[in-house]
Amino acid sequence: MSNWVNQSVFYHIYPLGFCGAPEYNPGGDPVPRLDKLKDWIPHLKELGINALYLGPVFQSVKHGYDTTDYFQIDRRLGDNQSFAALCDALHENGIRVVLDGVFNHVGRGFWAFRDVQEHGQASPYCGWFHDLNFGGPSPMGDPFWYTAWQGHYELVKLNLKNPEVVQHLLDAVAMWMDRFHIDGLRLDAADCVDFDFFRTLKNFVRGKDPDFWLMGEIIHGDYARWANPEMLDSVTNYECWKGLWSSHNDKNYFEIAHSLHRQCGPGGIYRNITLYNFADNHDVDRLASKLKDPDHIQNLYTLLYTMPGVPSIYYGSEWALKGERTKFSDAPLRPCLDLEEMETLDQSLCAHLSKLAAIRAAFPALQEGQYENVLIKNQQLVFRRATDSQRVYVVLNLEPEEVHVEFRHNEPVLQDVLGGNAIFNNDGGRVWLPVPPCSARILVGAPDKFTWG
Repeated sequence: MSNWVNQSVFYHIYPLGFCGAPEYNPGGDPVPRLDKLKDWIPHLKELGINALYLGPVFQSVKHGYDTTDYFQIDRRLGDNQSFAALCDALHENGIRVVLDGVFNHVGRGFWAFRDVQEHGQASPYCGWFHDLNFGGPSPMGDPFWYTAWQGHYELVKLNLKNPEVVQHLLDAVAMWMDRFHIDGLRLDAADCVDFDFFRTLKNFVRGKDPDFWLMGEIIHGDYARWANPEMLDSVTNYECWKGLWSSHNDKNYFEIAHSLHRQCGPGGIYRNITLYNFADNHDVDRLASKLKDPDHIQNLYTLLYTMPGVPSIYYGSEWALKGERTKFSDAPLRPCLDLEEMETLDQSLCAHLSKLAAIRAAFPALQEGQYENVLIKNQQLVFRRATDSQRVYVVLNLEPEEVHVEFRHNEPVLQDVLGGNAIFNNDGGRVWLPVPPCSARILVGAPDKFTWG
């Protein structure tokens, strides 16, 4: 597999919300609402985005994770023809496309489940669903029982041990790859999915495209159980998602430094995995609602873009939009956005993210370099990313006043590519540099001054 993922900055969209689609699928003719994304392509390119993760886009009844047809785009978003044209436009602009693979469960409107409802034990699809049996009624009033996802009986668990089910899903993936030329899949509820299915899926997609990427949604556990040579390439890094915001809120950089060392430092347990890093997504409160001090948001994103793994921005968060889930709804996290309206907002965070993406693209050490903590204090953190030929030092200061940070290094000079290319000379094997309030420096070891940015 190529290292395109290491070189990526992702943008994550929840399509049904982004497009302002009706909450429930009304049926009828397709409405190409997702075509609005074409108008966002210049904005994505300005941000330095080169990979797009789109949440569920296939036919469903409600939120997209209740699939009814894996072979058709949800009519609230468009149809297969309009979506193929959108994918072509994204690819033509250098943006790869990763779709949501919801393979653990389907909606009750899924055609095979409806056949079971209609024909009962005579249906040839009884074996398509996990532990479906006629020993008693379901909580939804069916004359049979089935396994649901986490007690949500509108989501029916598939039997991924059934070769017919596996073949149906692989046929769908083949269609997505051939028709839409997708570059990868994010596997929903990966912790619930049969390991053998992931092995089969890996062999299948790699046979069609050696560069195809598989990333699983994993919240707890040992990530290497899923991300390994036989199964998935990556998983969602929820450990560092929590550490990113709470280390800032608690003014305790020891927390995130410990996680990064544990994962990717010398002897780290995930050094060979490019984890999928994020500050927020469609399931958790927006970062701007999580952070106690809005002055910390730029530092948090600086850390996100320079730590090991691949960074992802959730749509709208580049404008520091707020949003909190309620006890009954995730809708506040998944708004319909109008680009012209967004362009009237403060663009300073967008500018910061654009610069971070450009820096990340320019320096391979930030894409795939080894990680090592250099200095850890409650409100200051220095770490190094290094390849054989390049070393980058990231210096973060949380305090609301300028501080001087001292650490040892072996570079002839250090150049701050984030802060105006300022040069700091080697002073007897160390540097003592000022760091402005609530800000960071990204220092590149350079034998001679060079012009950047």
